[in-house]
Amino acid sequence: MPLPARECPLSQGGGMLYGTGMSKTPASPKGKPAPKSQPRKAPAKPEGTAPEGDRIAKVLSRAGVASRREAERMIAEGRVSVNGNKIDSPALNVTAADRISVDGQPLPEAEAPRMWLYYKPTGLVTSNSDEKGRKTIFDELPEDMPRVMTVGRLDLNSEGLLLLTNDGGIKRKLELPSTGWLRRYRVRINGRPKDEDFAPLRKGLVIEGEKFQPMTVSLDRQQGANAWLTVGLREGKNREIRRAMEDIGYSVNRLLRVSYGPFQLGDLKPGDVEELRPRVVRDQLGLEPEEEKPAGRPTRSRGGKPAGRPAGKPGSKPAGKAPAKAGKPGGKPAAPRGDRPAQRGGGKRPIGKNPRR
Repeated sequence: MPLPARECPLSQGGGMLYGTGMSKTPASPKGKPAPKSQPRKAPAKPEGTAPEGDRIAKVLSRAGVASRREAERMIAEGRVSVNGNKIDSPALNVTAADRISVDGQPLPEAEAPRMWLYYKPTGLVTSNSDEKGRKTIFDELPEDMPRVMTVGRLDLNSEGLLLLTNDGGIKRKLELPSTGWLRRYRVRINGRPKDEDFAPLRKGLVIEGEKFQPMTVSLDRQQGANAWLTVGLREGKNREIRRAMEDIGYSVNRLLRVSYGPFQLGDLKPGDVEELRPRVVRDQLGLEPEEEKPAGRPTRSRGGKPAGRPAGKPGSKPAGKAPAKAGKPGGKPAAPRGDRPAQRGGGKRPIGKNPRR
């Protein structure tokens, strides 16, 4: 049964207290009215919150102007302007609303991320320029290629697969040790090793205070005075394999990189360049899909012959074979794309070994 209400004086006049014996709004101290409730304000951003946008060097890199390090050097030289003002520090975030120019020219729109497989021959330096005047890979790349950056390096006397990209973000992502992609090499050493000789490499070495992560090493075959190995590692330090072999008493006389993560050298020949399909790049790197644009001219190899097919066009049949007529009875069904032989050689195309797209 509800309790009867009773009257009692409040601090500011009469009022009603109900059966609980408490008022809805408690009296304020010293006879002052209780403050009115205020709408809750959004919490202020803590000090040190990163500004919106991306660092200017990152934006320049993604637009294909330069690598981040080169972009920072261009900024220090006063060659970059933002909204009409020259800047001298890369410590600046910009957004799509900012007007950026380099050497007085508006920044080109960022291209879709692209990647190429390149068979680096021996005798070329993996850098934009060399203080000793030696030839670099950029001296030998096809002239109709856009500006590209290398993913990692191969030293002067090493050969094999080198990834190229027009996107600085991809370059940085693939070079980070946290990416953890396995890089496999075919290595020829002088001597007659036994499998147990490579135990230190499998455990991990420390050479001159530098720690090398464990490698996978398999002894494939003996060929006269030399032995062939397959070596895998997940981070690439300068001359890592050569230094590790020297530490256990063997010298390397040939080193060929055959894969970088899912991307394979396949049947490329020294100096060949082949672009990966945009879909392969997106799938392997986990990029957001975007509308594909018609590709330009195909990249050509050093000999002047096309190194692959133009992007966006279906694969053509090898020369010398007449195309099968559609609907012809008794004809064999077309083989799935992944089972078709490569243009060079008769084996299957490995992952990442695609026509230029």
